[in-house]
Amino acid sequence: MTVRVRFAPSPTGEPHIGNVRTVVFNWLFARQMGGQFVLRIEDTDRTRYQPETIVSILEGLRWLGLDWDEGPSVEELRESGVACAEQYGVGGPYGPYVQSERLPIYRQVAEELLERGHAYRCNCTPERLEAMRQEQMARGEPSMYDRHCRDLPAGAVSPDEPHVLRLKVPLAGQTVVHDLIKGDMVFDNSVVDDQVLLKSDGFPTYHLAVVVDDHFMQITHVLRGDDWIPSEPKRVLIYDAMGWDIPVYAHVPLVLGSDGKKLGKRHGATSVTEFRRQGFLPEALLNFLALLGWSPGEGEEQEVFSRADLIARFELERINRAPASFSYDKLDWMNGVYIRDLSEAELLDRLLPYWQEAGLAPEPVPAELRETLRQIVPLVQERLKRLTEVVPLTEFMLRDIEAPPVQELIGRKMTPSSSLGALQRARDVLALTEPFDAEAMELAMRALADELGLSASQLFGIVRWAVTGQKVAPPLFGSLTVLGRDRALVRLDRASAALAAAIASGAV
Repeated sequence: MTVRVRFAPSPTGEPHIGNVRTVVFNWLFARQMGGQFVLRIEDTDRTRYQPETIVSILEGLRWLGLDWDEGPSVEELRESGVACAEQYGVGGPYGPYVQSERLPIYRQVAEELLERGHAYRCNCTPERLEAMRQEQMARGEPSMYDRHCRDLPAGAVSPDEPHVLRLKVPLAGQTVVHDLIKGDMVFDNSVVDDQVLLKSDGFPTYHLAVVVDDHFMQITHVLRGDDWIPSEPKRVLIYDAMGWDIPVYAHVPLVLGSDGKKLGKRHGATSVTEFRRQGFLPEALLNFLALLGWSPGEGEEQEVFSRADLIARFELERINRAPASFSYDKLDWMNGVYIRDLSEAELLDRLLPYWQEAGLAPEPVPAELRETLRQIVPLVQERLKRLTEVVPLTEFMLRDIEAPPVQELIGRKMTPSSSLGALQRARDVLALTEPFDAEAMELAMRALADELGLSASQLFGIVRWAVTGQKVAPPLFGSLTVLGRDRALVRLDRASAALAAAIASGAV
């Protein structure tokens, strides 16, 4: 049997990162088993449909490296309003892969269920259904359809009047859901709702469409979040009614925030687009997501895995039953590990878009500026946890700055006058240092600190403020090398003048 799994997003918004984790499990399983990963667009929820999110979904998968073997064709994507359809369209033997283009298939199956006696027409009005729900709530009963139309005589509800088709759930007995992770789960049919299969507008509900699509697309394994478990018997009953084989189910644990509550916007970024914008590397995010609810083995402490390692070692049996906790701190740590593992040339390419977005570099980047940026990369590589951090760390090297607040130019356990004298002497030393590189400058400045009776941290601290305008910056002498002698001296002069003026006015 060839393993076939699917990711079937609904374009009603960008997929939540917890759902993307489940997509990662599906993709790893397909690749590990030499199977197929199928992409299907479930766009039958027309009230919440946002066609512009289709591109975000596709681009998010592409960015993470989650390629799909089958999916919407170029023409299908164009019909869905995707302008750059040729970048993502692949097609396949079981299309269409967009649900709104499969409506005749759903209607045919719904009619077949009706003919077999497993479905019935229902013309209850929204007003009647709402009154029914209110009465059930008042009695403290669960809200479910009261089967008012279930046993009406044949023809009582005309096919030509507004109505829905409902599944005729057995009134007695039990439905068993077999699951690789949870084991067998048993549900009493008496508490399973006579769900709507086909809405009055001719569109299927999720439960009918997903079963029909999984069957005709020959999906063998369904990996989904365990929040789908309560409604799973509805889908199993449709399989049984049609006499179809049921795919293998594996319900994976939910992803929670560090506070033990369902992961949401209050915890931080929740979509792939947001994580990308915030400077996370796709390989780091993929690695991190793979470990949310899965572990490579008992006692295994390794946490950083290449894509090939993840594919080779992934096993459904090692998915945990307990919910996974999403730690943004751990993701930051892992992202930093991946950043440090990049070559300087590759890191430069990854950082360029963030410098450009901040207006610190044009597109295309002139050769001279690119060389400057190349010199900056080794100064920041060990410090970055996110690519976005490069902007506040290095902005002072790429545009002019104002003199910092004079209070910051007064060194620890130093007076304003001694600080001014130290800045002026530092300026004189740097003006004469040859060559103007990090090693020569550090030797000269350490000698100056000894001469002035200061610690290196005292002298370097006020010089750092004078030339960078900030407390935290890349290594001082590497930064001075990038700035160049002329710009460094101008900033030292500007800072000294500001401090001198403050002393003269009695402000400090």
